[in-house]
Amino acid sequence: MLFHVYLIKTIKGFKNKSYVGFTNNIKSRLAKHNSNKGAKATKGYKWELVYKKSFKNKSKALSYEYKLKKDRVKRIDLINGFNKKKH
Repeated sequence: MLFHVYLIKTIKGFKNKSYVGFTNNIKSRLAKHNSNKGAKATKGYKWELVYKKSFKNKSKALSYEYKLKKDRVKRIDLINGFNKKKH
């Protein structure tokens, strides 16, 4: 089983926010965030996937999630890179 650390951001038209999470099913998790059944911090917004990194080891994934949550500069760089690819 693979474990994923992901970065999502609000879609255009919503307040500019981002969120980092951990899951073993990206599609299902993103659907939960977009139907207000995800994390409390994501309720009331619509989200799109910006970045994901997969791990075979759960503890390594959780460790990376923690680091990415704390590293705002890296999160901003990932979002900016995503926005450039989109346009």
